[in-house]
Amino acid sequence: MKNIWFFDNVNLFNLLCPHKFKEYKQCHTFDSYKKSDYVYFEEDAANKIYLIEKGKVKIGYYTEEGDEIVKAILTKGELFGEKAILGEETRNEFAQSIDAKTSICPIGVETMHDLMRDNKTFSLKIYKFLGLRFKKLERRLQLILFKDTRTRFLEFMKELCEEYGYDCDKTGDKVIVHPYTQKDIASLIGTSRSNLNVLMNELKEENIINFNRKEIRIFQKTA
Repeated sequence: MKNIWFFDNVNLFNLLCPHKFKEYKQCHTFDSYKKSDYVYFEEDAANKIYLIEKGKVKIGYYTEEGDEIVKAILTKGELFGEKAILGEETRNEFAQSIDAKTSICPIGVETMHDLMRDNKTFSLKIYKFLGLRFKKLERRLQLILFKDTRTRFLEFMKELCEEYGYDCDKTGDKVIVHPYTQKDIASLIGTSRSNLNVLMNELKEENIINFNRKEIRIFQKTA
């Protein structure tokens, strides 16, 4: 299996962006990327971490055979390149914009270390985030290695429900309003877009879900 995903239910951009801190606000800038632009490549120097102000970024790497492995698709408010905080010197993955207009806040590792050193609460939040991300990643790796596509999809729906879902007052159904395309979801659960489309239609016929381009509804009996 070739894909893993991870999500975080907090807007890290609002929490960590240096423009929130008076001493860094004046010299702080944002970088803009178009669709398919790379933020960094494998083997690049790991001297920054990145926060997404808007848009979407794909994280992944290539096998020796040239196959692309998608690790994550991250959206507004999320952080990537975080292993630089822990001393990683070169990247072992790539980061690529997959939105027409992506805005990213780059933070130098030294700046981040300064912020962490000067603010214990800030530092604790960073380490809590790192621990949670690694824990989620390990759990989902096990899921992908040992579960079939249907199970991976339904488990992924549970993840999306935690982050983007709400209860429908009239029916009790779970409604997920999410930012991902079917192509995104297929990449994240390790299947093709055509296979995902077949699976979702099967689940629709079984009255387990209903869906359109912007939302997925999980019917009450399976929520």
